[in-house]
Amino acid sequence: MKKQFLLATAVAGLLALGAQGVMAQNVAIVNGKAVPKTRLDSLAQQVAKSGRPVTPDMEAQLREEVIAREVFMQEAEKRGLSTSDDVKVQMELARQTIMIRELFADYQKNNPVTEDEMKAEYDKFAEANGGKEYKARHILVEKESEAKDIIASLKKGGKFDDIAKKKSKDPGSGAKGGDLDWANPSSYVPEFTQALVKLSKGQTTDTPVKTEFGYHVIRVDDIRTAQLPSYEEVKPQIAQQMQQQKLAAFQTDLRKKAKVE
Repeated sequence: MKKQFLLATAVAGLLALGAQGVMAQNVAIVNGKAVPKTRLDSLAQQVAKSGRPVTPDMEAQLREEVIAREVFMQEAEKRGLSTSDDVKVQMELARQTIMIRELFADYQKNNPVTEDEMKAEYDKFAEANGGKEYKARHILVEKESEAKDIIASLKKGGKFDDIAKKKSKDPGSGAKGGDLDWANPSSYVPEFTQALVKLSKGQTTDTPVKTEFGYHVIRVDDIRTAQLPSYEEVKPQIAQQMQQQKLAAFQTDLRKKAKVE
């Protein structure tokens, strides 16, 4: 009798251990169906990636979310909603979205932007934006005759700021007295740049400068050596930009190679 009792106790203990093992693998059992813990782990990872900490309270909320989803899914299955054509199409689109996202993530993981590539990109940026920066003003008008009249008025003592506010057609700088702030000459259209770099500090163009926008009267308020950010300051932006460029090239290459009939 004693041996039978010990055997029964041992069996009960093994069953209990087995049940604990099952529950360790599952979040819950909903209407007899196991809800795997991997679902909870996946949601927790998404929360963590968004920058929010997965606290015990958050984990409890996620567990309730996982259980609620299973309850609703079971009801949807019971009503036969998974067999509708519309749901099937939406599920396929969702599957494609997930697979494509993983494809791009896998590509970026295996094709990281190297330090040498980022430094080379910075050197190109520094070369294009180095040299001198100009703090200039301009007055933009439609007709050459208007620009000539403005130049004549300035030579007689007219104030550049006042004339710009009254007559300039450039909505951005006109209200600020024609002020274009500090900029590299290459940031302007070629005709404007060519006229700008010929001017010294405090000098105004003697003749109107024609561009695709109209006629300009340009004045240089100041000139300085270009102040570029250091490599370390812009490294994160360079990395992000180059990652996007690499991914875009990968996408374009795949599209070109695909046989579409």
